[in-house]
Amino acid sequence: MTPLPVVDLKAQFETIRDEVLAAVSEVLESQRFILGPKVGELERRVAELTGVPHAVGCASGSDALILALAACGIGAGAEVVTSPFTFFASAGSITHAGGRPVFCDIDSSFNLDPLRLESCLGPNVKAVMPVHLFGLCADMDPILRLCASRGLAVVEDTAQAIGATYRGTDGRRPERVAGGMGSAGSLSFFPTKNLGGAGDGGMVTTGDEALANRLRLLRVHGGRKMYHHEVVGWNSRLDELQAAILLVKIGHLRDWSEARAAHAALYDRLFTEARLVSEGLLTLPPRRAGSGHIFHQYTIRTPRRDALRAHLETLGVSTGVYYPVPLHLQECFRPLGYAAGDFPESEKACREVLSLPIYPEMPEAAQRMVAREIAAFHGLAVTA
Repeated sequence: MTPLPVVDLKAQFETIRDEVLAAVSEVLESQRFILGPKVGELERRVAELTGVPHAVGCASGSDALILALAACGIGAGAEVVTSPFTFFASAGSITHAGGRPVFCDIDSSFNLDPLRLESCLGPNVKAVMPVHLFGLCADMDPILRLCASRGLAVVEDTAQAIGATYRGTDGRRPERVAGGMGSAGSLSFFPTKNLGGAGDGGMVTTGDEALANRLRLLRVHGGRKMYHHEVVGWNSRLDELQAAILLVKIGHLRDWSEARAAHAALYDRLFTEARLVSEGLLTLPPRRAGSGHIFHQYTIRTPRRDALRAHLETLGVSTGVYYPVPLHLQECFRPLGYAAGDFPESEKACREVLSLPIYPEMPEAAQRMVAREIAAFHGLAVTA
């Protein structure tokens, strides 16, 4: 059997090969590699997509978080609340910015639970970092209201959610886009992201002009003029080559997102028809009414996760476990004083989550094979 990856970047490249090679050639001919016109154009396109006036490119998604936190004034002595069920960079960036992570458990959406948030807001908390995990926005309205009442910055970790939309449950506010709701949002252009480059890259989005200007200062060693430094910043600039490739890809992003959503709907139907859901053998990825999920991952929950994963691996089907260990139990965060049992929802998710192959070019036959094998593992059958 031909191996089936979680994401197939080669399949994507085959659909845009000529566009990408032409864009790269144009940059090479220009010999403009750092903060050139392609970076500026990509910043404009991302700002437009996110619904904010400013976007500032940087060297990686991790740097985007660090720069956003620093621009919001996070430094020594400041605490930032985030989820323990996320990629390491969410909390690592807080430490690198000089702050201290404070964890808040998740709800059934895999995102930070607004109902638990207030109890985490001690006197040293200066910001909250909701993570829009797997492509679904956190429930932002209650988070934003609470943070506004406390004067706290909100830095959205949008690494997995470019183009995801959010509409509050009361339906009174218009649809908004991930990265355009808080004080700042951070994007990652890591190659496997829905909008991925040919290496590292990131961007910070914001509606605050003063914050945007500070970000532009911080990404070039803290100076507006060469050899004159107002603050100690970073060397974190988005490469012109990466920007050129991303400009090609952003033109396809809407179609790719729609294809991911269609694949997710097919998985949903196949698993439901096979009675995997009704028998309690599998939980489908969460949705939120009115919000647009962009399915960076299609992540199910299953109590026999490790055995199922091993079974699929023998068939050449790759899967992902995002994430096997919650951040509060990572060795490097032991000094924070957390222990097993402190965040039961995050810990349970780490035991149960399994991300299945999903990418825009994925053949329907491959999806049906995955569903058929998952059903067979549980002694059931896909009916169609």
